[in-house]
Amino acid sequence: MIKNPFKNIFKPGPRGKIRWSVFAIFVLLLVMLFIDVIGSNNIVAKNIDSFISSTPLVRGFKIWPQVEVNPADSTKNLEFKTIQEIDLSSYGFPFKLGLDLRGGAHLVYQADVSKINSSERSDSLAGVRDVIERRINALGVSEPIIQTNQVGDNWRVIVELAGVTDINQAIKMIGETPLLEFKEENPQASTLTPEQQAQLTKLNDEVKDKAQKILDQILAGGDFAALAKENSEDLGSKDNGGFYSGVKKGTFVPEYEDVLFNKLKSGEVYPELVQSQFGYHIIKKEAVRGEGDNLEIDTRHILFKTKTAADIGVTLEPEWKTTKLTGKQLKRASVELAPNSGIPQVSLEFDSEGTELFAELTKNNTGKLLAIFLDGEAISIPRVNEPILSGQAVISGSFTIKEAKLLAQRLNAGALPVPISLVSQTKIGATLGNDSVQNSLVAGFWGLILVAIFMILYYRLPGVVSVLALLIYIIIVLALFKLVPVTLTLAGIAGVILSIGMAVDANVLIFERLKEELRAGRDLVTAVEHGFKRAWSSIRDSNISSLITCAILFWFGSSIIKGFALTLALGIIVSMFSAITITRQFLRLIAKWKISKISWLYGVKNSPR
Repeated sequence: MIKNPFKNIFKPGPRGKIRWSVFAIFVLLLVMLFIDVIGSNNIVAKNIDSFISSTPLVRGFKIWPQVEVNPADSTKNLEFKTIQEIDLSSYGFPFKLGLDLRGGAHLVYQADVSKINSSERSDSLAGVRDVIERRINALGVSEPIIQTNQVGDNWRVIVELAGVTDINQAIKMIGETPLLEFKEENPQASTLTPEQQAQLTKLNDEVKDKAQKILDQILAGGDFAALAKENSEDLGSKDNGGFYSGVKKGTFVPEYEDVLFNKLKSGEVYPELVQSQFGYHIIKKEAVRGEGDNLEIDTRHILFKTKTAADIGVTLEPEWKTTKLTGKQLKRASVELAPNSGIPQVSLEFDSEGTELFAELTKNNTGKLLAIFLDGEAISIPRVNEPILSGQAVISGSFTIKEAKLLAQRLNAGALPVPISLVSQTKIGATLGNDSVQNSLVAGFWGLILVAIFMILYYRLPGVVSVLALLIYIIIVLALFKLVPVTLTLAGIAGVILSIGMAVDANVLIFERLKEELRAGRDLVTAVEHGFKRAWSSIRDSNISSLITCAILFWFGSSIIKGFALTLALGIIVSMFSAITITRQFLRLIAKWKISKISWLYGVKNSPR
């Protein structure tokens, strides 16, 4: 009879528990290593995906967990996908790189808050930051960093645009003080004649037919990127094959986002044309990252612009007419709750000049709509129910608290006199970032090699165990950086390298206590347990003090210091797990082997028993 060699491996008892623990560690290692591989190299990911997708025994099983977010109520449900429903290569670049590694623009603006009450300055700058962020989003910049900073009475707005190469365009787009306007309905707004409308409809039917033909080609297997370069009328993405990276909700028009976020899976092309105010869209969903507020989607699209009256030589009067009332006359906007319903609403208060203008405006437009524009975009279109003479008004609607606060911020940003002036601009080249990454990787690699050589030569068998634990530690840390996710900067990489040294420090404490126990004549199993117990208090205290330091740096530091503190803190936490759990279980397992009784392997004279 053939004996099963694995029968007694996980049998009950002390050895079985140790083996189960080591087995769990290696399962964790494989999962973390798999997370590291995803997106790190599309060729690797595609080969892995192709291999497991073609395996008949597994391709039909639902084994891939994925959190699905219900767009109606934002509830999250864990769903399991089959191998054929996933695409590992769609998970994108492995790590989020900061400005110093990816290259881009760093802009610093000085805000003039001399005419604003000290209690209102923070809200004013928050509104300015919101407007700048919306303007930058129009540039297609992925994950811009906009911060406000106060030093004494000086307020600054710091803008970091990773990946931006045209710094002048960014400066022009950000502009200066936001523009708030109040507009009334234009009684002279003109419309097309039936003949002109028929002509325009014919042109737009031709646009739709052309768009449908291109969509049919794509559905038949045509190259989406090539057809986008040839046909798309979206100048911002045409040369890039229609590609947009890291799209979040609120970036595109609702019709586009409804299809992209709710109706498509990764790698799919929507089988119908999507019509918006700009024209007809052909939409493809490339990849999805994150969830909830951090959900991002890579997408391609081809835009066929619909024709307007200008295309047939007709100039139409606009729907809204500009008035003399602007943000200059608005004193403040604040959020309040309606006394009867408790629904959030936004209260407006004008200065003396604004009170007169608003009174005249509401008299002339009672029963009509009055539009409020910020940076040329309508942010609210309330109906005037009665003339308002007090200089105070209320914008009511189905607001949530968050929406009402956002609207008040935007109104205050356009209303309060907060001019900003550019005081510093720095362009960081991608070459500098690449050199920094390469130098950091080389430093980390040689540091790891030298540490490994020292640990093995000085501590011998325990040193080999510590090197294995250190490799597992690095794999887990890198996986956490992708899962959190952490934006890696040069300072952040320094935090990672420093945490490697701290991980080894814990092993040094443990091994020294282990050698002391062996010299005292204890057997190896007992020496391992006592060594860890004696070293634990020192490891705990030193790491907790380091974590407190990281918390202080993260709380009070700038963005660069925060990156260093975050990566160092994550490294410290994982290093404690690595030293106390992984190294301990490996030593417990080795203590049961006969070869481990050789005293030379521990650098002590007394033979372990």
